[in-house]
Amino acid sequence: MQVRNNSSLLVKNIDYLVTMDQSRRVIEDGWLLAKGNTIAALGGAREEPPEAEKILDADGHIVLPGLINTHHHFYQNLLRVLPSSQNSGLFGYLKELYYAMGSLTNEMLYSSSLVAMAELMLSGCTTTSDLSYLHVNDISLDTEIDAARELGIRFHLCRGSLTVGQSGGGLSPDEIIEDEDEVLADSERLARTYHDTEAGAMVRIALAPCSVMEISSRLMRECAALARRFGLGLHTHLAETEDDVAYCLERFGKRPVQFAADLGWIGPDTWFAHAVHVNSEEIDLLADTNTGVAYCPGANMRLGSGIAPIRDMLAKGVKVGLGVDGSSSNDSSHMLAEARRAMLLQRVRYGADSVTATQVLEMATLQGAKLLQRDDLAVLAPGMVADLIGFDLNHLHYAGALHDPVAALVFCTPGQVSFSVINGKVVVEEGMIINLDLPVLIRRHNQLAKEIVTQSEERYGHDLTSQVWRKIGE
Repeated sequence: MQVRNNSSLLVKNIDYLVTMDQSRRVIEDGWLLAKGNTIAALGGAREEPPEAEKILDADGHIVLPGLINTHHHFYQNLLRVLPSSQNSGLFGYLKELYYAMGSLTNEMLYSSSLVAMAELMLSGCTTTSDLSYLHVNDISLDTEIDAARELGIRFHLCRGSLTVGQSGGGLSPDEIIEDEDEVLADSERLARTYHDTEAGAMVRIALAPCSVMEISSRLMRECAALARRFGLGLHTHLAETEDDVAYCLERFGKRPVQFAADLGWIGPDTWFAHAVHVNSEEIDLLADTNTGVAYCPGANMRLGSGIAPIRDMLAKGVKVGLGVDGSSSNDSSHMLAEARRAMLLQRVRYGADSVTATQVLEMATLQGAKLLQRDDLAVLAPGMVADLIGFDLNHLHYAGALHDPVAALVFCTPGQVSFSVINGKVVVEEGMIINLDLPVLIRRHNQLAKEIVTQSEERYGHDLTSQVWRKIGE
């Protein structure tokens, strides 16, 4: 359970306070008071702000609820821009990553978790999830929770798994798959040890078998039953590419959404990553069952997977949050950049008036909270958890954009936060993460990134880093 924070914090002189409440109020010349981890009051210029133990002066800033990342793979930032996978679709990309996966160590997982969370926090994320599906060597997923606690970010650990290898018709090398009974035992251990059901919880657990192509039907059903016994979320990849759909039809005789639904994977506790290749009937099923989708436009573009029909989903009431996805299929963990991509890519498919800046900010906040079954986040109002972020509007990339400062966050070059408050505590101040020596972390992380590739190349005799650039004219 979380340790209570009894201090008070006043954020004052806010140029624009974006509440994301039901009426989507934006308060000019506003202030916000947090007591402990909860918002106690907020107001505008006509109301005198109260006293507090700590004061943040937000003059020149826009403040909004913290952003929520609903899909990621932290370890992949060790393998960003891997030359051998730069120009591959999903299956080819995964094949190249599989060469490196078996060399992952717990130190590498810890470092990559810190790097991912730091990048997310500086981009405005205050709550993140991670689908962690590699369990090799000395890896323990407790390490990711330790990293989240160290940085002070709110964290939903999605206990992933791979249990069907290439010999069984899956995609993964047999050497990195797990025993299914061990998966269930560790899932229950994590749930009993860490899952916090209280409002304001800093750590929660979800169960996340990697995909229907790499997990048995038995384990999918068992995970669904276990999750519902402990009140956990359910998360997996689904219908990311046309190959995914073809695989399901050939192997199971059903399209992915229906196949997952028949295994019990449907409902308000379930959210799917991607859902790029879904039809109208499947969108209806998602809407009718209150099943969510994590939209990952950056990865979908990078891998050439397609454009998810998000506008159609929103029109039918499907919960759609945002995910940055793995850092080597997106090569970035920037939530505001992902929001911008979400808006622009939908406009490529549907037209300039199809998705607005407000809608993608809703995906990044309110809808993300719904996917993670959180009714205590994503709104700045009394009684809600004090997770909020501030952007300096005096930055160059907002110059001339203050006709609509809220929309400017999405339309203009994605920036980094000036400050971030998570659970009532300041975790980023003056653009720096408190208590994190970022240059030291980056140096060590680059060493580990080199090690995982070198070890993997020696193990398999496969070149992962051959130079892909060539001089013009060669």
